Amino acid sequence: MPMGTSRRCHFAAARWNLGMKASQSDVLTPFLPDLAQGLTKQQVEERVAAGLTNVAPDARSRSIGDIVRANTFTWFNGLIGSLWIVMLLVAPPQDALFGLVIIFNTGIGIIQEYRASRELSKLSLIGAVRPTVIRDGKQVEVSIAEVVRDDLILLSLGDQLVVDGEIVTSSGLEIDESLLSGEADPADKSPGDPGMSGSFVVAGTGVMQAQRVGSDSFAAGLTAAAKEFSPANSELRRAIQRFIRFVSVLVAPIGILLIVSQLRADQSLDDAIRGSIAGVVTMIPEGLVLLTSIAMAVAVVRLAQRQALVQEMPAVEALARTDVVCVDKTGTLTSPGMALRAVQPIDDQSQDQVRRILGGIAASDPRPNPTMDAIRDKCEDPGWTVTEAVPFSSTRKWSAASFEGLGNFVIGAPEMLIPNLAGQVWWEEAKVETEQGSRVLLLAAAASAVEADQPLPPLSEIATIVIDQVLRADAIDTVEYFESQDVEVKVISGDNAATVGAIAIRAGVAGATDPVDATGLSEDPSELAEEMDTHSVFGRVAPDQKSAMVTALQDKGHTVTMTGDGVNDVLALKKADLGISMGSGAPASRAVAQIVLLNNKWSTLPEIVYEGRRILGNIERVSDVFLTKSIYAMTISLATGLFSVPFPFLPRQLTLIASLTIGIPGFFLALMPNSDRFRPGFFRRVMVFAIPAGLIAAATAFTTYLIATGAYDEDEARTYTSIALFVVALAVLLESARPLNLLRLSVVAIMGIAFLTVLVVPALSQFFAMEVEELSGVTLALVAGGIGAALVLLLTPVIDRIRRS
Repeated sequence: MPMGTSRRCHFAAARWNLGMKASQSDVLTPFLPDLAQGLTKQQVEERVAAGLTNVAPDARSRSIGDIVRANTFTWFNGLIGSLWIVMLLVAPPQDALFGLVIIFNTGIGIIQEYRASRELSKLSLIGAVRPTVIRDGKQVEVSIAEVVRDDLILLSLGDQLVVDGEIVTSSGLEIDESLLSGEADPADKSPGDPGMSGSFVVAGTGVMQAQRVGSDSFAAGLTAAAKEFSPANSELRRAIQRFIRFVSVLVAPIGILLIVSQLRADQSLDDAIRGSIAGVVTMIPEGLVLLTSIAMAVAVVRLAQRQALVQEMPAVEALARTDVVCVDKTGTLTSPGMALRAVQPIDDQSQDQVRRILGGIAASDPRPNPTMDAIRDKCEDPGWTVTEAVPFSSTRKWSAASFEGLGNFVIGAPEMLIPNLAGQVWWEEAKVETEQGSRVLLLAAAASAVEADQPLPPLSEIATIVIDQVLRADAIDTVEYFESQDVEVKVISGDNAATVGAIAIRAGVAGATDPVDATGLSEDPSELAEEMDTHSVFGRVAPDQKSAMVTALQDKGHTVTMTGDGVNDVLALKKADLGISMGSGAPASRAVAQIVLLNNKWSTLPEIVYEGRRILGNIERVSDVFLTKSIYAMTISLATGLFSVPFPFLPRQLTLIASLTIGIPGFFLALMPNSDRFRPGFFRRVMVFAIPAGLIAAATAFTTYLIATGAYDEDEARTYTSIALFVVALAVLLESARPLNLLRLSVVAIMGIAFLTVLVVPALSQFFAMEVEELSGVTLALVAGGIGAALVLLLTPVIDRIRRS
């Protein structure tokens, strides 16, 4: 069953699907005020009291309170926070350093989201519209929210419609509805025609009566339908959170086991709790959560310098995982307005003379539409004296001008000027252009002056003029980039399918030669998914269809990024894995998008891809060492419980090892260049390395501890065990830093020097309880650690082969 047959049907269907209600008509009976007087002050006050004002829902999805709650009350913060509080009660502050990660991680998330929200607010204020209404016989400028139902709103060139209503008077009124429908051609408006919020006037003047205001308007309805907040999809965070949830299930049983074993080993209750927390906290990759947030925050700052506003940090990662990019033609592939591409004289006409005539006609039009603007940009005004002029009308589809001593000329659609085009040689050539989506006009000389309300006089063809939509300068290069990265580009537009296909061909979109008219697409999800998978260009797409198309692609297993700038794109932007809006787009589209391109340049997307790949590749690299730590902590905790011995480390010793082999070097590694393509299976690849490496580290440390406790006191045994574990952990870091270069080797070497500094500087060794008393103990630690490190280095090639399989 077809999903729609016309633009007006699309609007009606969209309003019905969004649950638009007619409740406003139940409050006060609508009426048409006197055109000269408008509403009276009393009538306005009655409508304000009845709630019939244009107060629409805030397009921004989350308040500051929502942002703070969402970033504060997380599973991770609850787990680490509860352990942190207990540790502060039973141990010195230096053993509770791990809790600071909560403050940093939460702060980064709150600050970034709030910053993005403020930027959007600034954009909304900059673009604020103040319509002019007629009240008590006077023209009054009001804010958008002050418009009430039944207000008479004056419309002139450049005005944006802020409510839905009905055109009451029209003088050549043409309205651009591309942000609503995707249709590039302006719509000619006559009395009785509808006017839709979110559209704007491109020619003529008129008066519109407000009928649907506030949340009942079309644009506000789309905004409300997309209001529910849905965070950007992040495989990184999902995988990390899944591991944390898995570990959290083990926290209670392993913690109880450790407490019992510590008490059986004659430890005090405080020491038993401290050792237990040291074991279970090390199991949790808390630093990985913080490092991921920092890496994403740095990417957000870098992209902000390129005029890309990231509203949610995981969005940076999402584009790197995308394999389908859906773009709206209007505003994404094309720039606003039209462009004159060719002037083709008929017979022996001079190119220069034709352009002079065109310049004269364009200059004579007091209300030029985008087509006339395109001619005016390329054809200079010859300064001729105009004796008669008929402005362009989309109803007549022509305009005319008479010049003193030079003649009479008409320009318009060929079929409106010449009754019978069949057999015309010039038309056969022009028809090819129209079939490819271009707009073709005919310039003709008239035998006499032309009048708007009279039949055209005899005409003589002078030239054909080819007008195109303006392809963005960066469109071709950006499409080529995505094609080279195995990312499919799908063009989804409300414009004519042939026109969309022509633009897509010029942009280099694969499969653009076979555009599909969406009015004939099936509503069946499986059939729609098949069409989406086998075609690249779709025209006459309704707003609700765009959303269904995104879902269909997702059902096929694709990760979908949607770019758009219109109100008609809002639902699709919301449904996509990643929504990207232009800064000049509708406020609703900017609000729901995870990324807003403030410079309106589609070419920014490859830079976002690069930042996403850098994060994905580098976080996977440092995840190796973080999850290796979790595995060895888990194994050591279990071994400690089973053997009923004191826990081999103090919390501060584990903090030192983790900082020098994971946290600090991980920060630098996470911010280094990395352009590797995204590959699914991040969590599996990390665990393939972390499990064997973690078991080797645990076996090395625990064996060292068991040997050391037989020859040295408890404090010394913990010191030598820490040294052995550090050596193995440094080998794990070295492997994770590959491919090695001077910078990465330097980072690893500096960490080794820093650990040595802690051992030899008394103040540091006392703070971390790492005082060395016996050279034999150091030898034991280095031999054991060396064996463990060698096993990690020898095992890595085998692990790499498994990862690639």
